[in-house]
Amino acid sequence: MSSQLAAPRRARIVVLGSANMDLVAYTRVAPARGETVTGESFRTVAGGKGANQAIAAARAGGAVRMIGAVGDDDFGPRLRAALDGAGVDTCLLRTVPGASGTAHIVVDGAGDNAIVVMPAANGTVTSLTAQDEQAIGAAGTLLLQLELPLDGVLAGARSARRQGVRTVLTPAPAQPLPDGLLSATDLLVPNEHEAAALSGHRDPRAAARELLDAVPEIVITLGAAGCLYAARGREPLLVPAQRADAVDTTAAGDTFAGALAVALGEGRAMPDALAWATAASALSVERPGASSSMPDRPAIDARAATAGTAPAAAVPDGEQAGTK
Repeated sequence: MSSQLAAPRRARIVVLGSANMDLVAYTRVAPARGETVTGESFRTVAGGKGANQAIAAARAGGAVRMIGAVGDDDFGPRLRAALDGAGVDTCLLRTVPGASGTAHIVVDGAGDNAIVVMPAANGTVTSLTAQDEQAIGAAGTLLLQLELPLDGVLAGARSARRQGVRTVLTPAPAQPLPDGLLSATDLLVPNEHEAAALSGHRDPRAAARELLDAVPEIVITLGAAGCLYAARGREPLLVPAQRADAVDTTAAGDTFAGALAVALGEGRAMPDALAWATAASALSVERPGASSSMPDRPAIDARAATAGTAPAAAVPDGEQAGTK
């Protein structure tokens, strides 16, 4: 018998989601309504919640394919090249006439951000092709977000459910969901604000309890407080955040979702998967940009091994899990 540990099986992931060019302005203080401020720097970076999660998962070691659309403008080839360069299979990324999606982002001196998204080409993804359906069926996990038309998102979730593929939904940007989307979701990954919008509860634990009527498992990300995991018939777990010197939080949630999909796809237990994804997210906020901030697998492994993260802890009944 070999003395070496067997390598984990490679997670097979399909991302059905948006691809945007992020137009990022960095400024010491974000402008208030009606105010003009002088920025300190500007960058264009490949982004969009779908592309971000695809790149995060690929860099974390997953075998990733992306379904979506870019325009035939100057940004389209740049978005495709960024995905290709990260190792994402883009054979199902459509090119359509017109503009690619864009996100207009202001990042202040504390690393917090405000974002306006223009869907453009992303708005054309309202249904699946036969090739899309086949790709989903061959995957172990489908990652979904809400920057595509909801008809397309629902079609993806239903396809995954029919074919026995785990569906992980990040319900962002928060909005009313079509009937059947949550019931076709296996794991819901909102932040605390999205969880509150969906459930009507500001307390993350109460929100999780409410949402478990619709989904079997939920992870609510809590910023500096870590994340709360809840599942039907199990005690909730609070996984602490890792200490990080935040530079730009733009893609922290997408990095977490992509890394979590990889960890679960490799067969890790949920507490270990959450701690590993938390390490990836901590690394991402210490770097500027969206996709450009996402760590590779060796960096995640090193951070997870050396960060000294406290173990996941049960959340006592009636105790608030914490807020950002």
